[in-house]
Amino acid sequence: MAILVFRAKLIQFREEWPFNTSKIIPVRTKYIILGAGPSGLSFAHTLLAHGEESFVILEKENEPGGLCRSTEVDGAPLDIGGGHFLDVRNKEACEFLFRFMPRDEWNLHTRVAKIKLRGCKVDHPLEANLWQLPMEAQVDYLESIAQAGCVRNDSMPEFFEDWCRWKFGERIAEEYMLPYNRKLWRIPINEIGTYWLHKLPNVSFRETLLSCLQKKMYGTLPAHGEFLYPKLHGYGEVWKRMGKALGGKLILGTPLTHIDFETNTVNGTYRAETIVTSIPWPAIVHAGSIPADIQAAIAGLVNIPIDVDYHSENIDGTSHWIYEPDETVSHHRILARSNFTTGSRGHWTETNARVSSDTSGFRHRNEYAYPVNSVGKPSAVTMIHRWANSVGLIPIGRWGNWEHINSDIAVTMGMQAGLHLMGKP
Repeated sequence: MAILVFRAKLIQFREEWPFNTSKIIPVRTKYIILGAGPSGLSFAHTLLAHGEESFVILEKENEPGGLCRSTEVDGAPLDIGGGHFLDVRNKEACEFLFRFMPRDEWNLHTRVAKIKLRGCKVDHPLEANLWQLPMEAQVDYLESIAQAGCVRNDSMPEFFEDWCRWKFGERIAEEYMLPYNRKLWRIPINEIGTYWLHKLPNVSFRETLLSCLQKKMYGTLPAHGEFLYPKLHGYGEVWKRMGKALGGKLILGTPLTHIDFETNTVNGTYRAETIVTSIPWPAIVHAGSIPADIQAAIAGLVNIPIDVDYHSENIDGTSHWIYEPDETVSHHRILARSNFTTGSRGHWTETNARVSSDTSGFRHRNEYAYPVNSVGKPSAVTMIHRWANSVGLIPIGRWGNWEHINSDIAVTMGMQAGLHLMGKP
């Protein structure tokens, strides 16, 4: 009899379920964190490190790591979000991550990044390594730099296409900068702003000329001049360990379906004092009631989807990655996996998904990969953040700020946000 009663109650519950969501009592917690990428995980562990345990972190995928996840392909790890490495210059982020994956589990690499140009492979950045090219090409590009607007102290232009010519001169812009960026972004180049480029030093004709005469690089190494990569794993390993260390506080396979900003309730299941988001803004538009002007601002944000395709052939040489500006080739970058992943072979390419051709091999599509620094982005993000602040929503990381940042910066952002919300210095 008891079994029959239980079955009857179960059938009644199933029949009533679509109409009973209001009867669910949400789990109360201090923080709900949306997204278990580098910034979300770092925020969560910063809370834990300072004694705060009242939180949950919701992740739509079945493992943590966001764009930094790895999976096994052809017997070795492959980073499905593209090339991500740990910059040794960010000591704060490195020390934080070493708590989960100690320093002795990482290899230190001196970056070898190449650009394909005029049938040659030259080290990146181009202006510091012209001396590696044939003499005629060196003269052509030196002449281009000599005529660049930044060398002549002209004012920095507002639009990206003009900036490329101002920065490097006509020939380098036409042969390298413009074709590479056209194929990468696949939007009109002058829809990209220049406000984010002020931190870059001007090209020095004197240093470039000395570099060619003395046949050595001048200037400072760019980001990831030296980087760390796991000895025995893909880059996704450290984020998996961070997720595992959170135990039941990390809820995987849980996409955002609904958010009530009046009660800070997510998916009808969790209710918090504060919601922290590291997920793309369009995912929030589809889940909650948002003012029309904020929806329009979010709709104006530009994102580039990227396909990561595996190829079993090894790349000749010692390059870690190679930039490909040739517009007749669909991919814009090659990552030589065999040169930085222990015991692996092959390489992967990164291609704007809007122009990817069909493949029979392994492919992972990242619908959200590169946020674009469009001309209208600053005003849109300011408007979105102002609204988010008014409803108690805290944005962090790449997608919360819509910035094309490296993973170590995402870690730092997550740490800083956690400390700030807890009132810690």
